[in-house]
Amino acid sequence: MAEKNGSALIAEEKMAKQEEMETHLFELDLDAYVDDFNRRVIGAYQDGTGSVELPADVGIARSLVPPGTGALRDFSYIAPEIPEFIAEKCVGCMTCVTECPDTAILGKAIPASRVEQGLSEIADPGERDWVRSHWVKTRKYYEVPEKRGKEGALFGIFMDPTKCKGCAECVQVCDDLGYFALKMVTKDEGTLPRYRQAFEFFRRIGPTPNEYINEKALADFMLNEAGSLLYVGGAGSCMGCGEATAIRMMLAATGFAYGPEKIAIVAATGCNSVFGSTYPYNPFLVPWTNSLFENAPADAMGIRARWDQKGWQEKKLWVIGGDGAMYDIGFQSLSRMLASGMDVNVLVLDTQVYSNTGGQASTASYFGQDAKMAAIGTEGRGKRERRKELAHICLIHPDVYVAQTTPAHINHFYKAVMEANEYPGPAVVNVYASCQPEHGVADNMASQHEKMAVESRAFPLFIHDPRKGKSIRERLSLVGNPNQKEDWWTPPKSDKPFTFVDFARTEGRFAKQFDGAGNPSEALLRAQEDRLQNWHLLQELAGSR
Repeated sequence: MAEKNGSALIAEEKMAKQEEMETHLFELDLDAYVDDFNRRVIGAYQDGTGSVELPADVGIARSLVPPGTGALRDFSYIAPEIPEFIAEKCVGCMTCVTECPDTAILGKAIPASRVEQGLSEIADPGERDWVRSHWVKTRKYYEVPEKRGKEGALFGIFMDPTKCKGCAECVQVCDDLGYFALKMVTKDEGTLPRYRQAFEFFRRIGPTPNEYINEKALADFMLNEAGSLLYVGGAGSCMGCGEATAIRMMLAATGFAYGPEKIAIVAATGCNSVFGSTYPYNPFLVPWTNSLFENAPADAMGIRARWDQKGWQEKKLWVIGGDGAMYDIGFQSLSRMLASGMDVNVLVLDTQVYSNTGGQASTASYFGQDAKMAAIGTEGRGKRERRKELAHICLIHPDVYVAQTTPAHINHFYKAVMEANEYPGPAVVNVYASCQPEHGVADNMASQHEKMAVESRAFPLFIHDPRKGKSIRERLSLVGNPNQKEDWWTPPKSDKPFTFVDFARTEGRFAKQFDGAGNPSEALLRAQEDRLQNWHLLQELAGSR
């Protein structure tokens, strides 16, 4: 056997020292630390004394917050209403569970005999009837398994009153599908105790058996509690936050396929890192680190290199960032990461505005959009620059998987995330994330506005997969967009196309671009032409124009 040369020995010594340093760094008994943190620190913050009485400790020095502490946070008293489930109208589509930004509404499919056994153990008849009202026989989970010779499962929807912020997005998406299986009801003295009783039964009944989870029905991902519900809620995000839904869905798809032990996140400074780390509450059940506004992809490159060095190639690493972190100040870092060819995935939370700094315009903002530092007035007519198309720029980098999608398009979103995970190189998933305060939309309307953004060509869906061929035409798919070969989409029962101006009419950030009679300004018409040109470019690249 050949002797090792000097450089090889030096490399081995460095590796050994690195391993020793990493081991020493985490000699802290993490199980004991987590138990103490949940009891002492969370308890102090819940009674309002945490910032005054608690001493600095080794965990704070290392910026350690245990996983999933957000589960201990209680939002029961911040909203006057809560969703009520109307079981007989439910078909088990799981859309409400998928779109909830706070992990406050959850579903289960449990064999009927197991549900009945659990119900029989509830002594109080009134409580038993209340919990029973949460279960329904659906074709998807009861009739289909029975036809295959298995016991039918009852499907249940349950609300966690400690996580629900009352945004009512679950009601909106259910109504939009025409099922009307949820409605908002006013909280009274008996509401919260009843909801807690039902949710305790939800926890006690156990997980959905794997045989009732259909991997082809992608919305079923969130029935897999241990593998997919990796964002527990308790985050300080706004009511109805579009970003939180996107993060939950990314983690659900990744966790379902690979398991929670093989995922980590690098979060760029932004809304996601603020509402995800409002001390002492952490909504994540996977390891994550918060980097600076401008260098999260570079941070991820270092982590990926170390993982590969340790033989952890199978682990999935996701970078999460918004407009500033990816479009603007952090774009160079993103571009360098894409050029490196490293196996790192990026989730871009595209809100078209710097939400975290009070609604400033970014290069992701639309022309004519009203934002701080781009205000609409007598001299200025909003954002003066055209929007940068980040996804277009990313796909021009060599061999990069790129998808542009929204949380409202559930199958398209999940497909993009799964393909990004499978792709052996850099992948970017650019997501339209509705921001209620900065877009000027209602708390329950994130999903609806994401759909309208696609329908109006404001934010077209596409997937660019380098594995599909050598030309962009072979690699680029516009599947998911309505009327792919036309300029605009015309809604059913209408003879008028749905344009960008129609989309802008629904959002507060464009309100000043309409006169008293509702006529659009010249700036807004220019913005519409910009969106049409962008759509034409995508059609040309995909070979449909």
